[in-house]
Amino acid sequence: MVTMKKSTVYNPQEGITALGLMSGTSLDGLDLCMARFTLHDGKWSYVIIQADSVIYPAELKHALSAAQTMTALDYARLHSDYGIYLGEQVRLFTKKYGVWPQLVASHGHTIFHQPSIRLTSQIGSGAGIAAESGIPVVCDFRTTDVALYGQGAPLVPVGDRYLFGDFDYCLNLGGFSNISSQAPDGSGKAYDITAVNYVLNHYTRLEGEDYDKDGHRARGGKVHDNLVDVLDRLPFYKQGGPKSLGREWVEEEVFPLIDSFGLRTDDILSTYCEHVAIQTAFHVRRGTRVLVTGGGAFNRYLMERMSARADGVDYFIPDAMTVNFKEALIFAFLGVLYVCDIPSCLSSVTGSLHDNIGGALYKC
Repeated sequence: MVTMKKSTVYNPQEGITALGLMSGTSLDGLDLCMARFTLHDGKWSYVIIQADSVIYPAELKHALSAAQTMTALDYARLHSDYGIYLGEQVRLFTKKYGVWPQLVASHGHTIFHQPSIRLTSQIGSGAGIAAESGIPVVCDFRTTDVALYGQGAPLVPVGDRYLFGDFDYCLNLGGFSNISSQAPDGSGKAYDITAVNYVLNHYTRLEGEDYDKDGHRARGGKVHDNLVDVLDRLPFYKQGGPKSLGREWVEEEVFPLIDSFGLRTDDILSTYCEHVAIQTAFHVRRGTRVLVTGGGAFNRYLMERMSARADGVDYFIPDAMTVNFKEALIFAFLGVLYVCDIPSCLSSVTGSLHDNIGGALYKC
């Protein structure tokens, strides 16, 4: 006898509740953000219900950082194990807060991202998440766009368009920084600018610290102008958009350059903050408002240098909840767009052949 399950009906006019899972390249941990999204008179709105962060166990953190060097079998095993881990975290989240989302939207953790050869891979089995949580899961948001000759990134701009359209730009300072803006004709423009916390945290971890709190160490360092000049001449910065970055770029081009100068850690941090500030200033116009989110928004020294390098630009840092969980919030929204059959990957942003609906749905 086959038992039929009642199908979930998603009605955006009544509101859809989704839980977004986000794991950034900096390996800070897992962000979970549950929100309710409502479509009214053609405009989307959201309310964050609960949000939380989970620090990765040391063993899992090490495995994720080493995944690109694993055998095929070990990589497949990690993909499965990590999906089950994510599902367990969803279950713990729902129990802790007494909530039950209609769907889960998982970014996964990016291991490989080489759109030039139509390849991208975010680890974390959607089937495993669904099996452990008992909630429908949307995941694997990038691969269709990459298959369509797109960058598969950034994906956040569609959320910026629908949820944060009051700002001239939306800038996220995470493992990598990305920026989005809207053209007068309504088309989106977005791309990655440079690596941020992926580089800064790498050097603080060599000193036994997870990150440079408030940019204190960077403030005490000295900017090495020659290194800034060399970093500013990296070929990526001369490319037109759409363009995106991955771990490979940092490890092949950025780390070797920085290490060749033999600087103290504090000087590296100060110099790299200056580099980020310079590169960011190229992409914002005088007299505009820029919403800044991501962990880098809490780096006071970095924000000071960004303001100094972009005269007349209002870098606006919102409430801590939005700063910390904006990416997880938007991935929850991407899951909502998927079940509403609305494109989430914009060809004007990613360079794909056409707008497309990124993701895959798993039900148990």
